Amino acid sequence: MKLISPTQAVPTHIISGFLGAGKTTLLQHLLSQKPENEVWAVLMNEFGQIGVDQQMLPQTQGYEVKELLGGCLCCSSQLPMQIALSRLLSESKPDRLFIEPTGLGHPAQLLEQLTEPHWQPSIAMRALVTVVDGSRLHDGGWTKQNLYADQLKAAQIIVVSHADTMDFADEQALEALQSEYQAYQQTWLMSGQEHISLQQIDLPYVGTQRKIQPLLKIQKTFSAGQSLPEIKQLPYHYVETAQGYSVAGWKLPKRWQFDFYALLDLLCEQQGWLRIKGIFNTNQGWKTFNFNPEQFNYQSVEESIDNRIEIIVQQPRDWQVFEQQLFQCQINPDQD
Repeated sequence: MKLISPTQAVPTHIISGFLGAGKTTLLQHLLSQKPENEVWAVLMNEFGQIGVDQQMLPQTQGYEVKELLGGCLCCSSQLPMQIALSRLLSESKPDRLFIEPTGLGHPAQLLEQLTEPHWQPSIAMRALVTVVDGSRLHDGGWTKQNLYADQLKAAQIIVVSHADTMDFADEQALEALQSEYQAYQQTWLMSGQEHISLQQIDLPYVGTQRKIQPLLKIQKTFSAGQSLPEIKQLPYHYVETAQGYSVAGWKLPKRWQFDFYALLDLLCEQQGWLRIKGIFNTNQGWKTFNFNPEQFNYQSVEESIDNRIEIIVQQPRDWQVFEQQLFQCQINPDQD
């Protein structure tokens, strides 16, 4: 598809957040800051087939609002999003663009699409914003969902909405959440009676690099000049880098089962890490592991879609020994 590029790349903001977090309210306030001589555009995505949020935004001159209904522009076919965005840029020629994906979306996938080379002449990506509802931070059932964590992890800026209605439990939960994501060096903004200004979020996008690769034991079977195959299914290993930190991770099939005590011993023996998080199918049931330098926590949880672990470090390291030791914790590995 041939893009009609504006004369200058358009500053583009993604405003993400879980269902009901306050994305549209934040967007309304940001749009109220538009200079009179500029045209701003909004691309909204609703999971259902009936658009509601568009009616809550300005319908006056100087704004162009388009909706993409049905499904999620983050993770469904890219073509509808590509077409809608291309038309919005070429027809409206905006000075600034806001994209609000559905609360059920994974913004990291949308970022990956919009930072591809063919969009760079048209879009100047700004820092990704994720909105969280401060008044619901005490609700562990809400904040422990994988999608919630994915949206937080993708963010450069986290806006805590309803900050003026937070109680003591919410404030404690916020401190724990900020500690958990400290390695990502995110900016946290409190939004209650005081509103967020455009200048606070109008920061350059800092890219995250993720390399999804075969398991390290499989990589050893390839010659030095041989390219690694594209990974489309479990199991796989990945390394992600952001702002001076590295995250090494593994995703493994849910049928793989691990010895709980061997796994616990292995994680407790690790050195030089900033964060260890994982969920495993063990012979003691499904367990989550959430380690920081102050606390080693593990607990029983419901069945997950896969086994997974992430380890955050500041210094690069060779992960082959850890992977080998991890697989030695597996029960009946020959049945894979």
